[in-house]
Amino acid sequence: MSKAKGKSVGGAAGVYRPEAVQDVAESVGISSLSDSVASALASDVEYRIQQVIEEAARFMRHARRTTLTTADMDNALRTLNIEPLYGFGGATVPPPFRRAAPFPHMQGQGHGPIYFIEDDEVDFDRVLREEKITVPRGVSWAAHWLAVEGVQPLIPENPPAVPRDSDQPPQQDGAANTAALAAQKKPQQQQQQQQQLVKQVLSRELQLYYARLTASLLPPTDNAKRTAALASLRSDAGLQALLPYLVKWIGEGVVNVLREGSGSESDGRTLEVLLDAVSAILENNTLFVEPYLHQILPPLLSTLLHTSLPPTHASHLRATASSTLARVLTTHSTTYPSLTPRITKTLLLALLGTSTNFSNGHQGASFGTRIGAIRGLGAIGKEAVRKGLVEGGGARVLGKELENRMDDGDENTDGTKDALVDVVMNAFRMLHAPSDMPEAMDPSSPEAARLMETVGEFFAQRLVGDCAWAMGILGETPSS
Repeated sequence: MSKAKGKSVGGAAGVYRPEAVQDVAESVGISSLSDSVASALASDVEYRIQQVIEEAARFMRHARRTTLTTADMDNALRTLNIEPLYGFGGATVPPPFRRAAPFPHMQGQGHGPIYFIEDDEVDFDRVLREEKITVPRGVSWAAHWLAVEGVQPLIPENPPAVPRDSDQPPQQDGAANTAALAAQKKPQQQQQQQQQLVKQVLSRELQLYYARLTASLLPPTDNAKRTAALASLRSDAGLQALLPYLVKWIGEGVVNVLREGSGSESDGRTLEVLLDAVSAILENNTLFVEPYLHQILPPLLSTLLHTSLPPTHASHLRATASSTLARVLTTHSTTYPSLTPRITKTLLLALLGTSTNFSNGHQGASFGTRIGAIRGLGAIGKEAVRKGLVEGGGARVLGKELENRMDDGDENTDGTKDALVDVVMNAFRMLHAPSDMPEAMDPSSPEAARLMETVGEFFAQRLVGDCAWAMGILGETPSS
């Protein structure tokens, strides 16, 4: 940047005259500006104008042009940390300056030509007659609910819901055969569309991996392949695209096994493998499983609460399902606060529901469901166990059913009664640990009567031998 040149003093000639400074001063209300101050200001303004023009000429030379444009002036002002002048167009728009005609009274006084910006005249009548142009709204952001508790609300921002088959209008009698044929073709078309979707979404490598993985997990494959497949599910990255298909495969496998209800060893091993696959998916930290929780929970609850699991695998299956359920609730209950109360309500209904199969002679069926319900409540926590067995009267109801079956001569050939008693006692141990040196409770004391009323006679007889344990289960402190 060039240095400042010598400033003119007094009435020295220059581009920017002191008279122009005095005119500006009078326009802002300063009438007594001395000639020396006006001359100094004129010299400084001339220097600043020269500085801006030199910077603009530098932009012009860098652009390899020979014509100075208003864009060069704007860039020069920005370089000098001065706000540019707006409204003079870009580099391709010629400057709209016009030369004013000389005024007669200013001729001969040394004034140069005067330039001004010519404004277009606006005819108000023409503007009022013209059609009004609506200015479009600017870009804005707004929040809306995509889904609430897994249900998509019917608002304009969301896509319309797909109509169900039941929503279709009834057809005439003449079109009955056509409707029947269409109903038969619809599942086939859906299956074909799903297969096409899999081919479009999944790469050939993932499709091959999915086929070999599912074939290696299900019996009768050897343990080495099954272990390798579970290890792959547990640790491999890049399986997110396969996750919906794996979850659907697990759900359909559990439903098919439980629907047959044969209780064979093969069914038990298949259920164990499917539960292990769910656990492996949940342990894989690279998978985002939250959108698929509503598909993962039904296989777990179905296995946990089913009435007739294979006898040799029932205990292990319910233990695995309860531990997997506990992992799901521990990991995702903070994200979905209503998840734990909903699962607890389902388990309480299974525990406190009436034994519908007892009148039909299937004496061990409902006991299996209640064993799973107690295991599930234990997986949730102590408060869920207390709410189900103590506050909800679950222990009292189970004790009465056990006594009724003993009176009817049930020999407990499948071991479900003993398993139910054991799981209830283990749940009591979760509420309060037994004493190392137990002291018997006085049968005539108010505490014994309260214990009998809360847990029933069947389980009260097993708790009166340890007064501290019984009072801890009731949530009270034993009196000295």
